[in-house]
Amino acid sequence: MKRVLILVESGYEEFELWVPYYRLLEEGIAVVCVGPKAGAVYAGKHGIEARAEIAFSQADAQDAQAVLIPGGWAPDRLQTHPEAVALVQSAHEHGVVIAAICHAGSLLVSANIVRGRRLTSYRSIRDDLRAAGAEWVDEPVVVDGNLITSRTPSDLPAFLRAILAAIR
Repeated sequence: MKRVLILVESGYEEFELWVPYYRLLEEGIAVVCVGPKAGAVYAGKHGIEARAEIAFSQADAQDAQAVLIPGGWAPDRLQTHPEAVALVQSAHEHGVVIAAICHAGSLLVSANIVRGRRLTSYRSIRDDLRAAGAEWVDEPVVVDGNLITSRTPSDLPAFLRAILAAIR
């Protein structure tokens, strides 16, 4: 069975977690929320909670078809967890699809995987991505190898089409 890991931390953008979560389930894909602590509950920007089924340290990117990183304020917190950074690095090293939307590009910078890559994000982290060596473009979705990036919740239809195409 196909499996997608969704990274969760406090302050995640609800649309960017729950819309992909349920869309992937509709496709028969197993979805696992991964956070700092297994069983812990993390509140989104608007108060909707998500429970981490497993901890970053328990997750194996090689067992997944994709790692999805929602935006919001959570990426700022995710990049402070060495295990979350290591999970993204491992996914990258093994060619696993990494799907990042909104502010999630900041975790990609911390994982040191954006140099020479073409991507997009929420506009406020554009300069951070460029400083890390990425080619930033203002498009709804950008696919560069195993890296799929998008800007905002309004881009979710294109983002999800690209993710599903990549893991089929």
